[in-house]
Amino acid sequence: MEYVRVGCAWLIAVVFAITAVSKARDLAGFARSLPDLVPVPRALTRPLAVVVAALEGLVALLVAVPLVAGVSGVVAYGLGLALLLLAAFTVAIAVALRRGRRAPCRCFGASAAPLGARHLVRNGLLIIAAALGLLQPAGSPALAGVVVAGVAGLIGAILVAAFDDLVDLFAGP
Repeated sequence: MEYVRVGCAWLIAVVFAITAVSKARDLAGFARSLPDLVPVPRALTRPLAVVVAALEGLVALLVAVPLVAGVSGVVAYGLGLALLLLAAFTVAIAVALRRGRRAPCRCFGASAAPLGARHLVRNGLLIIAAALGLLQPAGSPALAGVVVAGVAGLIGAILVAAFDDLVDLFAGP
């Protein structure tokens, strides 16, 4: 089961690295999008944007660096923080949808895709991955298995990052 932990950890680390970098690259754009998602005063949008991007980057570091260094005990802190952030993001999206807000999701940078049920599904899948990674015992896996699990996590992260495009592709016009 340690391979499930490794695969889920890499998935979460890469997804959070992508989201942190995309937000940091256009911090002003992300900050401008926040009032459409959560009721936050305009004066707090920039500080909130910085905190969100920094926490996402922290998740990536807490998960990826210990995995590379072989210190798997620290990974749990990163996965736990990922769970908290994903829960908060999911609640924010659900509240925005309930309020009738359909602003574009800026989760992975600039996007034209309006908020929808797909974002709740995507976050639900990420919550499951983080929880699975957190609940699996750390072990001493073989290098070959770690590589396979890491590649699987990387492929999963790419699919998550392209989730909106994949949904649009298969949902049709």
